[in-house]
Amino acid sequence: MCARTVRDVITNPHALRVLCFGDSNTYGCPGDDIDYVRLPADRRWTGLLQDLLGSGYEVIEEGLNGRTTDVEYEDRPGHNGRPYFGPCLLSHQPLDVVVVMLGSNDLKACFGRTPTDIAEALHGYVDDVAANVTEGGRVPALVLVSPVRIDDTAEWFDEISGGDYDPAIVSRSRNLTDEIRRVAQERSVLHADAAQVASVGADGLHFTVDSHPRFAELIATTISRASSVSVAP
Repeated sequence: MCARTVRDVITNPHALRVLCFGDSNTYGCPGDDIDYVRLPADRRWTGLLQDLLGSGYEVIEEGLNGRTTDVEYEDRPGHNGRPYFGPCLLSHQPLDVVVVMLGSNDLKACFGRTPTDIAEALHGYVDDVAANVTEGGRVPALVLVSPVRIDDTAEWFDEISGGDYDPAIVSRSRNLTDEIRRVAQERSVLHADAAQVASVGADGLHFTVDSHPRFAELIATTISRASSVSVAP
């Protein structure tokens, strides 16, 4: 993305603000680089989304490697997404659209969570967005995204992540898609399925580089419907 586009977006007082809140696939961790060097801004889906939406929008990145919905690691403080989410909404006000893509890390064996457990945790995110009323009583539209499906047959999966996920991980990641869709329907918010357009790389967890533009297009299309959607209490 060129500097001129960035400057135009940042200084446009009328730009619609889109917060993208997620884990390593929002941060830009590559699925085909064993050193996990973060993709540059113009190759991450968030940066590509900014290009697609143009200067009438401002895309805000909030991705963190290892982030969960609402559970704590014993040895990774600050990765529970829920306590940070509320302050994050407040610090970026006013917001027009919030995109949340979480759940893959909750599937780790150490948490012992079912897809239903993980999806139910997202009700708290819907509640937080509904409480984030800005000027004129406007509530941001919310998009809940079902993460890409994990592939335990990928070349590097066992080496990198085999100890984190149990043998049932693939079926559980598939079931998570439907459970998150259910929560979105129950709360009358938008839903997108990353697996429709994105695939994982050799590590079995993270987007391939060529998945980023496809996923950005999916989110751009979903955002275009956001103006007619409100968050149900």
